[in-house]
Amino acid sequence: MTRNDDHAFSRRWLLRSSAALSIAGVASTALAQEALPSEIELGGRVSSWVGQTPDAIADERNPTLRLEAGQEYTLTWENLDGAAHNFVIVDENDERLLETDLVASSGETQTVEFTAEEGMVGYFCGPHRSSMNGEIELVGGDGGDGAATDDGPLIGEGPTVGLEPVADGFANPITLETADEDADRRFIVDQTGTISVHGEDGLESEPFLDVSDRLVELREGFDERGLLGLAFHPDFAENGRFFVRYSAPPREDTPEGYDHTFVLSEFQTADDDHASADPDSERTILEIPEPQFNHNAGPIAFGPDGFLYVATGDGGGANDSGEGHVEDWYDVNEGGNGQDTEENLLGGILRIDVDGGTSETSRDGGGDAADEGDERAYGIPDDNPLVDMEGHRDEYYAWGLRNPWGMTLTSEGAILAADVGQELFEEVDHVERGGNYGWNVREGTHCFSTESPTEPPEECPQETPESVRGGEPLLDPVLEYPHEADGEPVGVSVIGGYLYEGEEVDPLAGTYVFGDWSRDGQSPGRLFVARPPTAWLEENATVETEEDDDDPFIDPPGEGDDGGDGGETESEGGLWPIEELEVETASEDDDDDGTEDDDGEPVAVDGNMNRLVYGFGRDDAGELYVLTSATPSIEEDDGAVYRIVPQQRSEH
Repeated sequence: MTRNDDHAFSRRWLLRSSAALSIAGVASTALAQEALPSEIELGGRVSSWVGQTPDAIADERNPTLRLEAGQEYTLTWENLDGAAHNFVIVDENDERLLETDLVASSGETQTVEFTAEEGMVGYFCGPHRSSMNGEIELVGGDGGDGAATDDGPLIGEGPTVGLEPVADGFANPITLETADEDADRRFIVDQTGTISVHGEDGLESEPFLDVSDRLVELREGFDERGLLGLAFHPDFAENGRFFVRYSAPPREDTPEGYDHTFVLSEFQTADDDHASADPDSERTILEIPEPQFNHNAGPIAFGPDGFLYVATGDGGGANDSGEGHVEDWYDVNEGGNGQDTEENLLGGILRIDVDGGTSETSRDGGGDAADEGDERAYGIPDDNPLVDMEGHRDEYYAWGLRNPWGMTLTSEGAILAADVGQELFEEVDHVERGGNYGWNVREGTHCFSTESPTEPPEECPQETPESVRGGEPLLDPVLEYPHEADGEPVGVSVIGGYLYEGEEVDPLAGTYVFGDWSRDGQSPGRLFVARPPTAWLEENATVETEEDDDDPFIDPPGEGDDGGDGGETESEGGLWPIEELEVETASEDDDDDGTEDDDGEPVAVDGNMNRLVYGFGRDDAGELYVLTSATPSIEEDDGAVYRIVPQQRSEH
């Protein structure tokens, strides 16, 4: 695809939270520069701090505390969940200016008295800093007007990496997986129905598995259906078992008028060396009726607990409403499946035990087949959050998702799932057991309206009613960006990636690499990188990071400043900072325009991607791959896979 110069933009620019809110048509009270009263009340729970009083912060999650320098404050907080929490205030160097004892009894309160002083920049809970953290903004007095803290999340200029061609000739490659085995090979999933093997000698001529004849008839041009997921059993080297997710034609139990059937199946290899799959070994594990052609999600992955995690979209269409979308607890919005955990398995992440089935037949994912006592081809982990909740589907691990596209589990079992937004915002969620990620009550951190999806309401619930699963918070993402900011396109469909756990590309150490399919639905995609807070990495991953004076993650520039002095930053609400990777060809003998693909188009132009981004992969060494296509058409064999490698030539 030729780069569309009409949508070219500078690689260094701010995504101001105020600009994003103005795009959404929301007048944010968070931008008012008025100090809070001297008495403040918060609630504390693992997911976030919750403002209680004064009214300016009531029900706000991780509210910004706007304080007047020199003023004495009394802050009282209540333990809302019985976990161990405390209250910490830090300065710009992360030095702790105040730290209280832990409080671990639900309903217990703690009162903190302090004087606001210059240098205070944030507060958090020590044991849960990644989710319970907010900003302190000094207004009036000697503290200035706080303008610098309103710049919000930054998409800055990230490190430069090379893209090394690996394999091409695909339609739309969407994921690359490896099995726990001695063989040096990578399995590339093409949306049109094949799994190909890339080994030491390149791409093998015959596919490992071909299920193209089992797929629903795909549309000409763009389609979200197809072969969408692959996961190898943890004991694949011994048992040869693996699992695939694909879109099949409507089956016997698919309601009339529905578009297709979600199928999760198990296959086995044809022989002991596991060189190829046995196409006749298919055993259907799960079927879910899909009302629309889109929002199919597709990622599947085994966790370190040995269970299979399965991402499901909300059923398609728009707004999580219409045919195939049930009513939920939020009457203001029509729909939807994302907030329902009783009628079907759409709009969430499931967690099942593929070694614990009770029959050789599949379990239907909706309606009457959910009745208690039905046999199924999988077991349910005892600690799934809805196991003991009558009437709810116990397959659910988390819900409130729209269209998860890209899901990874860290070595410690933490899930990062990219959830494609609708009109205004894209997000990546740290998915936790029993978590509700808001769709369609919210889009990212913002309220959502099915009647006016481009003009979100100013207010919406922050949690479900007590009558709905006992009441639960609607959790914020860890990453968010708008589709457009300051009149420039940012992206339209987030593509989930991986935490970098390799050793070859030093600038990526300790980062989460992800992307966006396209800047604006027509132009090429983008590669992003985000750095999780150190406390999050220590708790959720085994990734080593090194101190580097030339840190590519820059602080938000101040007035009249082009950049910062380096160092890790976190934006308001606990969102991780985002930067764009600059990309170049990995071939030293190419010209500055980069390597040309089969269509004669360069892979990178002026440091930017020149292809659509469909997915990411990670090999046994922790090195990352980006899966791309030159066009959105599944009828063209213009898909290619690239390995992310170190920069090999000087920046241009």
